[in-house]
Amino acid sequence: MRTITLGLSSVAVLATATSSLAQDQIELWFNNAGNPAETAVVERIVNDFNASQSDYEVVAQSFPQSTYNETIVAAALAGDLPDILAVDGPIMPNWAWSGYLVPLDIDQQKIETFLPGTKGYWDGELYAIGLWDAAVAMFARRSILERFDIRVPTLDEPWTLAEFDAALETIKASGEFEYPIDFGLAIQGEWYPYALSPLLQSFGGDIVDRSTYLTAENALNGEAALEFGEWWQSLFTRELAPGPSQDPADRETGFLEGKYALSWNGSWKALGAIDEFGDDIMFLPAPDLGNGSTIGAASWQYAVTSASEHTEGAMAFVEFMLKDEYIAAFSEGIGLIPATLSAAAMTENYAEGAPMHVFFGLSEAQAKLRPVTPGYLVSGKVFRESLANIANGADVADSLDAAVDAIDADIKRNQGYGH
Repeated sequence: MRTITLGLSSVAVLATATSSLAQDQIELWFNNAGNPAETAVVERIVNDFNASQSDYEVVAQSFPQSTYNETIVAAALAGDLPDILAVDGPIMPNWAWSGYLVPLDIDQQKIETFLPGTKGYWDGELYAIGLWDAAVAMFARRSILERFDIRVPTLDEPWTLAEFDAALETIKASGEFEYPIDFGLAIQGEWYPYALSPLLQSFGGDIVDRSTYLTAENALNGEAALEFGEWWQSLFTRELAPGPSQDPADRETGFLEGKYALSWNGSWKALGAIDEFGDDIMFLPAPDLGNGSTIGAASWQYAVTSASEHTEGAMAFVEFMLKDEYIAAFSEGIGLIPATLSAAAMTENYAEGAPMHVFFGLSEAQAKLRPVTPGYLVSGKVFRESLANIANGADVADSLDAAVDAIDADIKRNQGYGH
């Protein structure tokens, strides 16, 4: 008989009293130590799975998210990976390419209706699956748009670049706000490539050339990218948005306190805005800056490692997690977008007619994955630095050319990352 061990903070807490010493244990590690809501759902799934069969016992261990990725890499180098682990969507290709993960052998029919951003593919194979996604939207107040006679955009008719710019200038001219819009530049790390690179993509540029993934040339420093960079810098020279020196506290509360008329923000912040503004709050689609409307996709997912000696049991647990009841429970607990519409219907906030249902539609219609390449670990950081430098007044062309050189050097150093 076999046992599966999933990683929660206390393995003993999750083990069932009736577990047999003959069972094989399978370890799961995940990334939210200190998050009681998410931990409770994982505990529920683990207990349900353990009670559903007698071959395996799943035990889980949680780690702080701030150091989680470093913990996984160190464990891989030491040959001490668990059977199952949580992995951030854009990082998954690097871990698959590095040999940490194996393709998922699960029933593909069970994920047919999952949001695209929850499916972690690398080199044509599914390596990870998520039970939720996250989306970015333009937070706005209906009363303010009406006061300034600004059209409410829709998925079918988003704001054009001209409309968006005009709206920002109109709001600025009123003198009622410190800034017309907040893009959240106080947030470091993954926010820049996740939430802000879609603006570059909407201009027609990108972090790397996705046709080959072998260079950033022309994608990050071509004509479209240069136009984006000039526009991006102008947002700060025209004092339409706070720059990278923004006080983090203002990012958290500035929109709610009326310092900013608009906020480019994530679905995980929507409930606070709903509580503050009620029916006045609106979550609007991304503007079309010339090449379509785009937002980021892919949150945390689950994968089976190459170190597992009980792959069949690990796969069985991952497949067991895919039930709508668990997807809905995660959404209710952590506030993110359920992976399926049927699970969304089971939630208070994402059901049809609920205040956050709009995010499911935004994710389904506009979401685009960050570059699906092992090299994203480097290119994402380079993009963040370049975008911050441009916002702070650095020469646009020089900054983008330097970013391309850094990304291309990394790709060459790693022999193309398998592309």
